Amino acid sequence: MYIYIENIGKYEAKEVTIKGWLYNKRSSGKIRFILIRDGTGIVQSVIAKGEAKDSIFEIADKITQESSVILTGLVKKEDRAPGGYEIVANDLQIIQLAQEYPITPKDHSVEFLLPLRHLWLRSKKQSAIMRVRHEIIKACRDFFDNQGFICADGPILTPAAVEGATTLFEVEYYDQKAYLSQSGQLYNEATAAALGKVYCFGPTFRAEKSKTRRHLTEFWMLEPEVAFIELDGIMDLAENMVVYIVERILERKATELKTLERDLSKLESIKKPFPRITYEEAVKIVQKKDKTFPGGDDFGAPHETIISESFDKPVFIHHYPVDIKAFYMKRDPADESLSLSVDMIGSENAGELIGGGQREDNYETLLKGIKERGLSEDTYAWYLDLRKYGTCPHGGFGLGLERTIAWICGIKHCRETIPFPRMLDRVYP
Repeated sequence: MYIYIENIGKYEAKEVTIKGWLYNKRSSGKIRFILIRDGTGIVQSVIAKGEAKDSIFEIADKITQESSVILTGLVKKEDRAPGGYEIVANDLQIIQLAQEYPITPKDHSVEFLLPLRHLWLRSKKQSAIMRVRHEIIKACRDFFDNQGFICADGPILTPAAVEGATTLFEVEYYDQKAYLSQSGQLYNEATAAALGKVYCFGPTFRAEKSKTRRHLTEFWMLEPEVAFIELDGIMDLAENMVVYIVERILERKATELKTLERDLSKLESIKKPFPRITYEEAVKIVQKKDKTFPGGDDFGAPHETIISESFDKPVFIHHYPVDIKAFYMKRDPADESLSLSVDMIGSENAGELIGGGQREDNYETLLKGIKERGLSEDTYAWYLDLRKYGTCPHGGFGLGLERTIAWICGIKHCRETIPFPRMLDRVYP
């Protein structure tokens, strides 16, 4: 009976077949222990000389790391084995004998491992991260789907910038220029006006010349947008979503978090409400440790670290100055030098996880903002149309998937949170 390792507990005292790869092996006298992984888990198999066929014993000695195999045997309860079960083998076949697998069980540097990312993904920790990633993606979708949001993904090829022209990847598009999407937000605003509450979830691209641990040039973003919502409602939505995701991972991916040696107490403390402070209050926190930081500037990574260390939960920072936010951010009617914007800074020095706010819904004000930034009115004509035909208060946010995964998994660098990272100096493999 062919089974997956993750289900082995259902087959105690039964004969099963496992198809996978040799993860590791060791010897103890006349006994061989081989660990097989199949992508769903790892199981130990025992081969004893005199009990198993001599040919199986010889194969166990011959087999090399990451060779593909088919193993058959009796499932036995064994608390000392990985997963609590082992297989007493009665048959072992080699499908392909791997030759000099380059990633040995010893420690390797990241610089060594990154060119071998296609193989590094097979390791325990990297596999655990990918499983957490999968569950976070599913949790994000479930959170919004269960609340009646419609997934309406925007295009990857776009005619204009969302987050500033200096970080655009330009591509040839027949007889005109196009760019890889920085965000689906502008298109979300159109679909929200059609469908009420929507989200898009997909890859985004930023040509930032940054080598920090929080930056990738290609990353995934979850972006909800809601018609008839204002700033407080946007923060409520983001807070509820993050709590839902963390609780989901604690419930369903405890094994993976244990593999990653994650301090679960840090995640268990992620409960509502999250602190909400103004930009000016955040500036005061930063200036207590960095007196050189001038008010009015955006926060960099060191400043986000100072803010993060002041709280044991994610913190919302709202009402940034208009001048440091995008042209589409709505001004605060009570003080037009401030925007109805918000960022969420993650706890444990995770950096900015979420950025968003209320969008400018007045045609004339938006047009003025486009002109002040030196942008083309023609390029944004369709976007301006949304303010001419049934405009309303609306807003949303973008959650950076890889930063969120790094935070939840307790990983220092985002490069390990995506199967094949794209960075300033890396586009291989």
